[in-house]
Amino acid sequence: MIRIIVIGAAGRMGKTIVSCINDTAGVEVAAGTEAPGSPAIGTDAGTLAGIGEIGANVFGSLEEALGDADAIIDFSSPEASMATVRVAAKAGRALVLGTTGFSAEQIEEIRSLAPSFRCVMAPNMSIGVNVLFKVVHDVAEILGDAYDVEIVEAHHKFKKDAPSGTAVRISEIVAKALGRDLNEVGVYGRRGLDERGKQDIGIHTVRAGDIVGEHRVMFGGMGETLEIFHRAQSRETFARGAVRAAQWAVGHSNGLYDMQDVLGLRA
Repeated sequence: MIRIIVIGAAGRMGKTIVSCINDTAGVEVAAGTEAPGSPAIGTDAGTLAGIGEIGANVFGSLEEALGDADAIIDFSSPEASMATVRVAAKAGRALVLGTTGFSAEQIEEIRSLAPSFRCVMAPNMSIGVNVLFKVVHDVAEILGDAYDVEIVEAHHKFKKDAPSGTAVRISEIVAKALGRDLNEVGVYGRRGLDERGKQDIGIHTVRAGDIVGEHRVMFGGMGETLEIFHRAQSRETFARGAVRAAQWAVGHSNGLYDMQDVLGLRA
């Protein structure tokens, strides 16, 4: 049985992860964590998630929660997740990071610590989105420079980072497939009278209501447009992908991985 700690167990994503772990064979919730001072500390993670007591206490720090846990799942904030990374690396526990918005310096620190533990880090844990990553790469390679590429992402109004980590990853994949430097050709929204550049990769952000997550990749040619679209109907898709990643990570050697590795999609 793989025992998993859920960071931010009282949050919307944390509750969903707890619920998904509870109904997945071969895994169980070892504990949850919340920020110091949270009223959720000392309660049962299952009670918070609305599934009844499961014997998993919520602690005020990851160090207190570690016990005999095998893996940790964290979808919190970049700052909080970096604290998780340091504890997981020191303790040698498997970590699944679904947090987005890391700075270049934070990503470099994660990479530097990766030899000490198993870490699956991905901007999107959805199985469908990770298949989309693979398909978008192949389509971009096939269509080449003859088609313009535009990426549109939409999320709920509470999401802080823009564009989404998923949209950034899509743009990186497209740029690599086309042999372009994203720093030179990435266009984040448009305004004015300038004509679209031939090498441009457009990335556009929508924030409205309670949209869970939508990503559209448009390949526009003369006379036709090919669109690849993914819509997440609930946070459960991210939670189930994260649980699958935790199960995978426990059985692998130390290093930094992503969902392409977990799903066997790595070229």
